[in-house]
Amino acid sequence: MTNLTKKLKVCYSFYICIIMFHGNFFEKLKNLELFRIDQVKIIYSLSLVVGLISALAAAFLKNAIHYTNRIVTEGLTQQSTGHLYLLFPVCGMLLTMLFVKYIVRDNIGHGVSRVLYAISKKKSRIKKHNTWTSLVATTLTIGSGGSVGSEAPIVLTGSAIGSAIGEYFKLNYRNITLMLGCGAAGAISGIFKAPIAGIVFTLEVLMLDLTISSIVPLLISSVTAATVAYFLMGNEVLFSFSLTDVFMIRYIPWYILLGVVSGFVSLFFSKMTLLLERRYEKIRNDYVRLIAGGTTLAALIYLFPAFYGEGYDTIRLLLQGKTADVFGNSILYRFSDNYLVFILFFFCMVMLKVVATSSTNGGGGVGGIFAPTLFIGGVNGFFIAGILEKYIGVDISENTFILAGMAGVMAGVMHAPLTAIFLIAEMTGGYSILITLIITSTVAFITTRSFEKHSIYHVQLAESGDLITHDKDKAVQTIMDWKKEIERDLIKVRNSDSLGDLVKVIARSKRNLFPVVDRYNILEGVVLLDDVREIMFNTGLYDKVSVKEIMSMPPSYIDISEGMDTVMKTFSETGAWNLPVLDKGYYVGFISKSRIFSAYRDLLAQFSDDAG
Repeated sequence: MTNLTKKLKVCYSFYICIIMFHGNFFEKLKNLELFRIDQVKIIYSLSLVVGLISALAAAFLKNAIHYTNRIVTEGLTQQSTGHLYLLFPVCGMLLTMLFVKYIVRDNIGHGVSRVLYAISKKKSRIKKHNTWTSLVATTLTIGSGGSVGSEAPIVLTGSAIGSAIGEYFKLNYRNITLMLGCGAAGAISGIFKAPIAGIVFTLEVLMLDLTISSIVPLLISSVTAATVAYFLMGNEVLFSFSLTDVFMIRYIPWYILLGVVSGFVSLFFSKMTLLLERRYEKIRNDYVRLIAGGTTLAALIYLFPAFYGEGYDTIRLLLQGKTADVFGNSILYRFSDNYLVFILFFFCMVMLKVVATSSTNGGGGVGGIFAPTLFIGGVNGFFIAGILEKYIGVDISENTFILAGMAGVMAGVMHAPLTAIFLIAEMTGGYSILITLIITSTVAFITTRSFEKHSIYHVQLAESGDLITHDKDKAVQTIMDWKKEIERDLIKVRNSDSLGDLVKVIARSKRNLFPVVDRYNILEGVVLLDDVREIMFNTGLYDKVSVKEIMSMPPSYIDISEGMDTVMKTFSETGAWNLPVLDKGYYVGFISKSRIFSAYRDLLAQFSDDAG
């Protein structure tokens, strides 16, 4: 296929994108009385549209990064001297930071985590600008040499496309979530040409339920995206080579060893990523943060040129046996005669890639940890294979260990062993080593899970109680906004009011509950109708008895900042039917158990509704 043909196809895809996103397109679609069609057919049709647009977005991002990088490396480098190219990633981070700060004006980093947060707290609604802003920011970052991946941003883009389409057609929460999942599956499938991995990623990482009504739309979206990707980019894959290795039982102990090491490498990567990004967040000045991250990244690229960009070229060189080319671009090449230095070079790449990635994101760039995870896994597999071959005398395939290492680290970092297995098998054609991938990924996942319950995508959401899980009860509690059920219309009284004043309030109220507050609106107690029923008709006591004498303290209270799990726990422990809601001590209203359970049942019915 000629370059001209490829460019024409890319231009065609851009044209289709413009047409699809044009407001008149969906308006005309609505005018076709789409909602008279069976609901299942609507979902299937929309999943195909979502898959198509997600694939086009993935193709756009791939080509945009490629051509940006070509412009930077071929256009500028040829006219530059020395190590001026080290400034390119910093310039890309600067442009990204300015784009996000002055044009987007919103945080678009950590794409997968933002999708998960949207599912749990935003009713699966993602801001419309995410359908394109991540593409631009990621192109600027990676195209200029930023050491991050493009997969998380494209997942956010695909999810935003699915969410926007679902919201436009006024689907319910469950089906908008399904469209969001279709967008994510289509994005992964489109960028890797791996339809099974796209589906499994949505089920494992985004935690969508596996039902017939959800799996079919995911299949449609994922296969559509893969087909479009093949049409636009041909049969080429990221790692095109002929794998002749087969699974051998005698190597199982070494695959288990690789899985254990990959698990600890995954744990190190996850912990260091969160630690370093928090350190960068503490730097308040954007330009100081850019200088800190950019300087660190430039220094690492100077020592390890493989850190420039996503890193897939390095993995490709390792798989092709051109390891000298990887080592030869470094200033450490002068020590290449020493095998220990050679192997330690790759060990340092495994350990320091996380610093390069975190510095890129922390300094102002936008990108994900998908590609860095694959990079670290591949280099780690090569490193372990070299150790076994040189110092233990095990005659083992380096390529098998590279691929298995990629699957192992991905499984550990993302807590998604199935995604790792199918992704590596699909994009490399390495089905002959499927058992090897399964062993390594499973062991790596178990190792990491033993020390960290949640993946890098889930850990912060889990800490704040915002993580959706496959447990429907917990999922509904996470989604439910109990603050909407607060009853704020109860008539308040003062403790100095007389029984006569209270009776007048009771006469015009339809409630049997009366909060007692002071002049600063601080709750002092509560009066129940049952507490005054016996004396409220004794007019002789109207001026003798005060509210202070008949009020009582509620068994507990709920602060408005508490989560749904705390609300349910408080009702369970107190046995109360009504509890006051306070905001740092100030009275807000009351929440009733009956309203909570009614809202819970309604949401559970919507959450569990099966459209198929």
